[in-house]
Amino acid sequence: MENSRFLVSSSPHIRSGETTQRIMLDVIIALMPALLAGVFYFGLNALTLTVTAVIFAVATEAVMQIILKKPITVNDLSAVVTGILIAFNVPVTLPLWMVAIGSIFAIAIAKQCFGGLGFNFINPALAGRAMLLASFPAKMTNWVAPGADAVSTATPLAILKGGEAAGQALPGLWDMFVGNIGGCIGETSALALIIGGAYLLYRGVINIRIPATYIGTVAVLTFLFGGFDSSAMIYHVLAGGLFLGAIFMATDYSTSPMTPKGQIIFGIGCGFLTSVIRFFGGYPEGVSYSILLMNLAAPLIDKYTVPRKFGEVKKSA
Repeated sequence: MENSRFLVSSSPHIRSGETTQRIMLDVIIALMPALLAGVFYFGLNALTLTVTAVIFAVATEAVMQIILKKPITVNDLSAVVTGILIAFNVPVTLPLWMVAIGSIFAIAIAKQCFGGLGFNFINPALAGRAMLLASFPAKMTNWVAPGADAVSTATPLAILKGGEAAGQALPGLWDMFVGNIGGCIGETSALALIIGGAYLLYRGVINIRIPATYIGTVAVLTFLFGGFDSSAMIYHVLAGGLFLGAIFMATDYSTSPMTPKGQIIFGIGCGFLTSVIRFFGGYPEGVSYSILLMNLAAPLIDKYTVPRKFGEVKKSA
């Protein structure tokens, strides 16, 4: 038959007009409120670091694809997203050459060496952050308070953890919510990140399963681990990279489960590990390592949460 409507092809039969470029553009748009908040609180150096990270991420992607003799696909904007997320995960005091190294590592090692977009098994931006933290721990934990004076400060999580930051006053909850606290460039403003997350939900780029279960699990466990202290729970939810990680990195298509049940398990696992690291580990923050560890478990989660095929006959014992 000449009429193509009667042709039968292999699945999937439902197709979407969305492209990788359109999805990544939506993510970039969603990240803009947090970038504006970072520039507002930490100054233009936050923008300089972000631009540097993006330039080196895009350049590394092009160079690696030339070396590996692959089509150059930097116009899909995925490297731009990775660069922005790397900058969002570092303090504003980090030297430019260090954030450049983070971008190079994220793209060259964590992404391109495993086949490129869709084949990487861990989130490239978080891999870059983990490498920078392991290589330059002092620079990666050199926090400053918002404002032009660049006064050194401790993050709320460090104050909650104790140690050298013990005795310092915790910031107000409103300052925590809007981002008027020390921390990484893109993680401090829960308000800005929620606005970006709402946009992604509206556009259908992400669903609510992973962010809700991740943040909800952290809220429940920090309430329990903190001795049923509701104020401590709120600080743990608003502080650190929880909203940034739950909304923009744990939901990465390539490194999170595809099944609905698997996404719920993934979110709960991230929340559990984050809470355990924060309360019982030696590091006050646990979002990055929690997501990276759950990235490794994502294929196994998918394997055991695949829905049963329609019409499948249950095997007898």
